[in-house]
Amino acid sequence: MTDYEDVCALVPTRNEAKTIGDVVDGLHDVGIDHVLVVDGHSTDDTAEIARERGARVVDQTGTGKGQAVRQGVEHIEQEYVILLDGDGTNPPEQAPRLLDPLVTGDADHVIGDRTADMQPGAMSRLNQVGNRIINAAFRRIHGEDYGDILSGYRAFTRDSFEQMFLSAEGFGIETEMAVECARHDIPVEVVPTTYRPRPDGSETNLHPISDGGRIIVTLYSLAKTSNPLFYFGSIGAIFGAVGVAIATYVAYDWFINGISHEALTVVGGVSVLFGLQLLMFGLLSDLVVTLHREQSRRLEELRD
Repeated sequence: MTDYEDVCALVPTRNEAKTIGDVVDGLHDVGIDHVLVVDGHSTDDTAEIARERGARVVDQTGTGKGQAVRQGVEHIEQEYVILLDGDGTNPPEQAPRLLDPLVTGDADHVIGDRTADMQPGAMSRLNQVGNRIINAAFRRIHGEDYGDILSGYRAFTRDSFEQMFLSAEGFGIETEMAVECARHDIPVEVVPTTYRPRPDGSETNLHPISDGGRIIVTLYSLAKTSNPLFYFGSIGAIFGAVGVAIATYVAYDWFINGISHEALTVVGGVSVLFGLQLLMFGLLSDLVVTLHREQSRRLEELRD
């Protein structure tokens, strides 16, 4: 069995008493002795069970998975971190799949692709559709294919994590991490993992509609610094389309019915001009971002 002495497993939890014991035991079975459980104000025996199984438990000071991940990494001294959920959906016996690319130096961030082996009942149809939409949007906006950016099963070096600017409090943390990997050109590898259904009596902390909406907003808002041409260009395209539609209506009513719409003419003209200005701003911002990335890459080469 591989020695994972320089690895710490980070397990954010909230009311996972039914599964946390098996998760901790499973990590120990594959040689991961350092297990840190960040308990998010559980009202059951999650923290007590984790301690009994040999995990170190830290009480979360804030709320949300994102805050738990950031707080947890601050308590970790090991070089490598493997992040997984405490609900038993991420098989701990598959942890070596994610850790090996880190240990060998092939990647600094590894994502477990849950879609490679999603067991029946593990994810609702609504969540599957939303997952595909979000991943497609990520590929379009950021130009990278990370397979399953919403996966909570991932491993990374502490150095790569410290390069990231993360602010999401809830489930948007996975999206932010994927965006930061693309933004900073962090070497990423995607490995297939199994996604299992939650056991009976274990309730999810994810709310598909509200959390999904927050994830989409997070993904789009982060585009303004990673792909400003898409961000400002899409907004500009909307204003431009509205302006063209208004102008078309004004022109039609003028030539066919002889009715003029001075106010609508002004609104349409302003919308078109504003859309063009946003597009130009997006082009200039994209140039600045490209130059910044090139400069950062050269500085990294000099530092190495």
